Amino acid sequence: MTQRPNLTCTPLALTPHKNCVTAAGRMPSPSSRQPRPPLLLSTNAKAAPFLLLAANALATTNTRLPTTGSLQLRMGDAAIAAVREEQGEEEEHIFRSRFPPVAVPDDVTVPEFVLAGAEAYADKVALVEAAPGGRSYTYGEVCRDVARFARALRSVGVRKGHVVVVALPNLAVYPVVSLGIMSAGAVFSGVNPRAAAAEIRKQVEDSEAKLVVANEVAYDKVKGAGVPVIGIGDVERMPGAISWDELLAAADRTGAPVVALDPVQQSDLCALPYSSGTTGVSKGVMLSHRNLVSNLCSSMFAVGQELLGQVVTLGLMPFFHIYGITGICCSTLRHKGTVVVMDRFDLRTFLGALVTHRVMFAPLVPPVMLAMVKSPVADEFDLSGLALRSVMTAAAPLAPDLLAAFQSKFPGVQVEEAYGLTEHSCITLTHAGGGDPHKGPVQIAKKNSVGFILPNLEVKFIDPDTGRSLPRNTPGEVCVRSQAVMQGYYRQKEETERTIDDKGWLHTGDVGYIDDDGDVFIVDRIKELIKYKGFQVAPAELEAILLSHPSVEDAAVFGLLDEEAGEVPVSCVVRRRGAAESEADMMAYVATRVASYKKLRLLRFVDAIPKSVSGKILRRQLRDEFVKKAKTAAA
Repeated sequence: MTQRPNLTCTPLALTPHKNCVTAAGRMPSPSSRQPRPPLLLSTNAKAAPFLLLAANALATTNTRLPTTGSLQLRMGDAAIAAVREEQGEEEEHIFRSRFPPVAVPDDVTVPEFVLAGAEAYADKVALVEAAPGGRSYTYGEVCRDVARFARALRSVGVRKGHVVVVALPNLAVYPVVSLGIMSAGAVFSGVNPRAAAAEIRKQVEDSEAKLVVANEVAYDKVKGAGVPVIGIGDVERMPGAISWDELLAAADRTGAPVVALDPVQQSDLCALPYSSGTTGVSKGVMLSHRNLVSNLCSSMFAVGQELLGQVVTLGLMPFFHIYGITGICCSTLRHKGTVVVMDRFDLRTFLGALVTHRVMFAPLVPPVMLAMVKSPVADEFDLSGLALRSVMTAAAPLAPDLLAAFQSKFPGVQVEEAYGLTEHSCITLTHAGGGDPHKGPVQIAKKNSVGFILPNLEVKFIDPDTGRSLPRNTPGEVCVRSQAVMQGYYRQKEETERTIDDKGWLHTGDVGYIDDDGDVFIVDRIKELIKYKGFQVAPAELEAILLSHPSVEDAAVFGLLDEEAGEVPVSCVVRRRGAAESEADMMAYVATRVASYKKLRLLRFVDAIPKSVSGKILRRQLRDEFVKKAKTAAA
């Protein structure tokens, strides 16, 4: 039998990273910065009366709402507030929500906000794994184990601002782990447990993490990361790991902590998700309790009291993504619903979960919707009595043909398309509510729109070249300002300054416009990120790997539209003279160095990579030429 490590309940000396700059190794706290007053963004109200996306962001500056003239414009049945700020002799076009601002509590952390009132639902199932015999948690058990884990973390030396990396698949225990980390004043940083070991280690090192939480899926990848590992599951298969069960039991025996602890403030950081942002290099996004609470308030403003304890949400999207942990888990737990947890997609398990658990809301990616429409497996189930009211897709483009086919097969299910990013809470979508005389009838955004502006947010669209804000129906770079804007990228001051300007506007790198009815449309991306089945793939990362091959002279990576995946990464490569490697050899070279979702799906040898005078790769030209040649070959 494997010898388990002895557990002690006195603070351990956690192993610091070689690149830690201070003994404490804490994340910087934005406590010296005051939160901005509520501002605005974009949302799409469709037929699901509950919503998802909880935001991740953090108030970073003392930016205030403009106090110069505000003009109320009515377009049909929609009221859009256009605020004018003076820019020399020009006025700035700023758009706000048609809905009134919502209150954001000042004195609660994310766990306190999410679990408020849970005692009244102590015996109700909060989290349940879809697989037969899977683990479940009641609200009473969630509250108990969140507190136990927070106490356990403090007992082993974790302090406010310390980062804990979570390398777990979707499990019922996942929200308990993340909320426990936040309750301890530490910073939750999720990582894909199925990523390559080098990628996980890079995040552990870059975040200066003090602990890692993992199960058998990722343990072999994290055990050499240089920090203690808490093992959840079969600890016999994780030699050297601290047992989760034994750690909680030991914390129970110690009772109250023996050291003075800093109270957790709403301005403290609570999450450090990693995002490629607008530049393609993975960076830690610093988010505070205030960010997430304020975004939850905005995104769920229309959820009525009648839905408390009623909503059942599918938890298939990865919980290591900020959308999964906040938009699915936190928003559902806040309203005392049930999250049906799925680790990996299997169509039979998925359809069985929809039927058995009476799922009402399901955030999905296009490949899942495609399987629901086209796979013969779906015919094995009686789907006529589904409780499903809405599905949402936001992480990848939805092909018009697929949308039409889905709506034809499931006419009673609303399809919501949304837009968002980690740097500002991931999603700009919510349901406006209906049947309430104070809120009015349900307001539904147009097809292919990403929605209308949420309460407490501001949006503008700028000319990327001049920075000048643009009026309605004029495409420009989408910029957002609110309390949900991140504080910045961790240890990346220059990248932060490129993304958030001195007036507090987050520059998204995406091109869109707002129409006369207040619906927002995304039409292009300035940034070059590829979204494969909802996962971000950075062309720069794959290009660097290709260029490390001795037979590659030049390379470019870009995305091609794909019905199943949304987009797939493809590459054009210039081989060095005399090189013998085939296209398949080059693809295999990349595949051994990245996670499966980052693998190149197509590769073609070319004579040269087209570039601008400044040296920028002309990806659109490459893409157009690639598609043209493919069509010619097919003909």
